[in-house]
Amino acid sequence: MATYRRSITPGATYFFTVNTHLRQPVLTNEPFYQALRRAIRRVMDSHPFAIEAFVILPDHLHCLWTLPPQDADYARRWSLIKRYVSQDTQPLLAVPSAASRQKRRELGLWQRRFWEHQIRDERDFEKHADYIHWNPVKHGYVRRSQDWPYSSFRRFVARGIYPMDWAATLSLRVDETGYGEPV
Repeated sequence: MATYRRSITPGATYFFTVNTHLRQPVLTNEPFYQALRRAIRRVMDSHPFAIEAFVILPDHLHCLWTLPPQDADYARRWSLIKRYVSQDTQPLLAVPSAASRQKRRELGLWQRRFWEHQIRDERDFEKHADYIHWNPVKHGYVRRSQDWPYSSFRRFVARGIYPMDWAATLSLRVDETGYGEPV
């Protein structure tokens, strides 16, 4: 098994990409979306963190989190969130057919791993926030970021960070670095 090196800095801000197993397009279906909201709230109660930006698409999500000082355990938080959502939606999930998934008692909703990047500075934060809010347009779900209901875009508008028509006439404001998505 491969050893993965992850950036572990207490109190840091991180960008994450989390995918569903086999890119199942279910996260914006009401039962899954509500289960994800409940799971995040539950984990935030026991393991606090701040959600700086987010977007949920049918088969993956991106977010920026800031962890509390002296705490770098984002892996535990993701493990709990994934577990709670899977348990909550278990009746809606197909039984995993792979023997390895059955052996691990996985319910088949999530890809095992996630992609993480520690934010280095304000410009890095801005690039990743832009990427998050542009993502539904990039994937063709909407023509304007403001039209996607599963993101923090409107929160950024309310705080004066973006105008409501942000990126409406641009082809892409952020560079195409992949940010954890398949090319």
